Amino acid sequence: MTARPRPHGLRENARPEPDEPREPARQALARHGPNLAEAAIRVHAEDVTTRLATQRARWRRGFTRRRVIAGAGAVGVAALGSQLATTRVAYGDPAATRRTLVVVFLRGGMDGLSVVVPGGDPDLYAARPGIAVPAAALLPADNRFGLHPALAPLYPLWKAGTMAAVHAVASPDASRSHFQAQDCLERGAASVSVGSGWLDRVLEALGPGTTFRAVAEGSSLPRSLVGASEKLVLRSIREYRIDGAGGAVRDRTVEALRALYTGIDHPVAAQARNALQSLATARRIAEAGYDPAQPYPGGGFADQLRDVARLVKNQVGLRVAAIDVGGWDMHTGLGTVDGGDMRNQLTSVAESLAAFAADLGPALADVTLVTMSEFGRRVAENGNAGTDHGHGGVMLLLGGGLVGGRVHGRWPGLAEAALDHGDVARANDYRDVLGELLSARLGVTDLPKIFPGHTYHRLGVFR
Repeated sequence: MTARPRPHGLRENARPEPDEPREPARQALARHGPNLAEAAIRVHAEDVTTRLATQRARWRRGFTRRRVIAGAGAVGVAALGSQLATTRVAYGDPAATRRTLVVVFLRGGMDGLSVVVPGGDPDLYAARPGIAVPAAALLPADNRFGLHPALAPLYPLWKAGTMAAVHAVASPDASRSHFQAQDCLERGAASVSVGSGWLDRVLEALGPGTTFRAVAEGSSLPRSLVGASEKLVLRSIREYRIDGAGGAVRDRTVEALRALYTGIDHPVAAQARNALQSLATARRIAEAGYDPAQPYPGGGFADQLRDVARLVKNQVGLRVAAIDVGGWDMHTGLGTVDGGDMRNQLTSVAESLAAFAADLGPALADVTLVTMSEFGRRVAENGNAGTDHGHGGVMLLLGGGLVGGRVHGRWPGLAEAALDHGDVARANDYRDVLGELLSARLGVTDLPKIFPGHTYHRLGVFR
């Protein structure tokens, strides 16, 4: 081990710095772990464990005032009280529902008119002479709409009734700002006084669950999950681990951390215990390997969906999963039915979702996936063969319990008088779609708590 350089003029026998142990102490500490940092954690954990064990023994002999005071001097009465029941209810699964909600946020403002296309509307082709999907190329959706041909991998699900859509859907926010529109959508409320995300309030309504009850696939927590409920941010199951040495050395560090946070009634301690609990589950799943029922295409979205399917099939208590997919802000080069950004994006999404559905198999009946985007696009194409920020867009739904194979909601049309300043008008509120989903699939019926300030209207999307 390399010694810390001494400042100029420090004597050889000078006192070590306060945070640097003397050499005999350093050697003794090093025997506890692969490095000083982990060794210190283990020594501290052993000390806490020993003190708690001593106090438990004293308390078992009777609750006298003198013994209470003696116990308080060692580790504190509050710690002793919580130590009597260290398995918290929050980590059990009350099985209020066995179903899973997967929310896919398509960031950038997806152009719904290129995805679920009103192929019989001449106003569409007048407004988009260069980029509209030709009616002859559409996959028939219902008597008003067709699907972009890049969604062909999902078409069997549409025809089977396990996929549906809602068009002309939007939030009350009409700023056409990515940040403001996303914030409004993910808070689930028009008022900025609502601080938590709508998915966090869903978790609160569902009650306690396992450590894997809520997962955000990616590198950060989405706005919809911000709040007091516990959740995990997961890059991938394989990467969810404590870095460093493996095997017995890693296990000793995990056990030391668990002992260190045992008996502490504090939010940070609860988060630490939650993380440690989830590590064991993730390790078990990762070491078991995974052979999906259908191969997934390459790419981050496909990998994230595969992780979600893996958690669902391992029955770890997953209730809510959130995934982000960027790349939908197509101001230039949106493309045509034969190629371009929109076709490429939709092909990737469709292939990934089709693999997800096939991988889940019968478990798809207990899963509902919904896509959201902060807004749709303007009806008219711009001068760069793209589209600019608009308002009403489209939501796609996949999974069990749907009245599938159709486009739901009121359709205002694309006549000039029906537009909202050149945009698809908001004929349907996204909170009505989500509210019906929550009520029909997850048993969450107190919708005003999830979407404060909104009066719910059923659209008939679910049976």
